[in-house]
Amino acid sequence: MATLIIVLVIVGIVVVLGLILLGMYNGLVRSRLRVKEAWSGIDVQLKRRASLIPNLVETVKGYAAHERGTLEAVTSARAQLQQAGTPGQAAEANNMLTQTLRSLFAVAEAYPNLKADQNFRDLQAELTDTEDKIAYARQFYNTNVLSYNTKTQTFPSVIFANMFGFQPAEFFEAEEAAREDVKVSFTPTPPAATP
Repeated sequence: MATLIIVLVIVGIVVVLGLILLGMYNGLVRSRLRVKEAWSGIDVQLKRRASLIPNLVETVKGYAAHERGTLEAVTSARAQLQQAGTPGQAAEANNMLTQTLRSLFAVAEAYPNLKADQNFRDLQAELTDTEDKIAYARQFYNTNVLSYNTKTQTFPSVIFANMFGFQPAEFFEAEEAAREDVKVSFTPTPPAATP
């Protein structure tokens, strides 16, 4: 009778340990899938942004034909974003595209007729909306990556994660310029001296 009780206790311990391990494995799988789902949200917004850019470039071309270098830089940055394979590559390409779009909008400032063009304003508004959606999707993705990476790097799940090949996920990093403080000044700049 004592042997039967010992066997039942051992079987009970094995079952409990098995359930704990199964729970850890399923938790890691769920976290990894959340990261993939969150990445797809970023990917959708990046593709939406990339599809708006040719229309924006064509609109600007009509007004600023001699700004060819800026237009080519935007087109090149868009192509790199579309070819990005990892979150790190996509973040780098996205940062480059953001910089070239800033240059493009700086060019637009020099053309009052372009700034007044309804098509240009609509495209600019859509890009602004998309930028907001990308920021939200990036935050959602990074939150899921943090949760997943925490599970893959904390004890005891780190042992299980290593056993089954769960690798840490990459964060979608902001560009260095975006991390700097924005300088706002309400003081008008003096006009340039005329010779």
